Formats: sequence, C-alpha cells, structure tokens
Amino acid sequence: MTDQNEPDQELKRLRETLRTAIPPMGDAEPRHDLWPRLLQRVEGRVESSAFSPGRQWFAGVPWFDWALLSVAAAAMLLFPALIPALLFHL
Repeated sequence: MTDQNEPDQELKRLRETLRTAIPPMGDAEPRHDLWPRLLQRVEGRVESSAFSPGRQWFAGVPWFDWALLSVAAAAMLLFPALIPALLFHL
C-alpha cells in the first residue's frame, strides 16, 4: 500500500515550486490613476473625428479603405452581375 504522506509531500513540493517560479506581486494597486488618461484619450479621439466641424469627411479614412472601395467600384462597372453579391455582403 502507498504511504498517505506521499501525496501531501507531492503537493507541498508543487506549492513551493510554484512560489519560487512566480514572484510575489507586491503592490497590486496601480501607481497612478488611469481614469484621467482614459478621458484624455477619448476626448482626443472625439476632437480628431473625421466628422467634426471644419474637417473634410475623407481626411481620417486610411488609404487601404479607398483601395477597397475603388476595387469594388471597378468590379461593379466591369461585372454588373456581381452587384447583388456585393450588396449581400454589406
């Protein structure tokens, strides 16, 4: 028969191995408040929105989106039968 202390010793060894592998966290709280930074980030995006007054509507659109739009437009002009398929994927 196996010794009853053997599983307990195995668990103790595993527990000690984990304690040495993972250092203690110390201070679990952040060093500073993150909420003001989040508010600045959100407010900054609102101000730089493409739809804010005084900006052109296409200024914030990446070049890749324009390339996809031009490929879709060319496909509709060259292959009009694809229009229902393209509209289905919208």
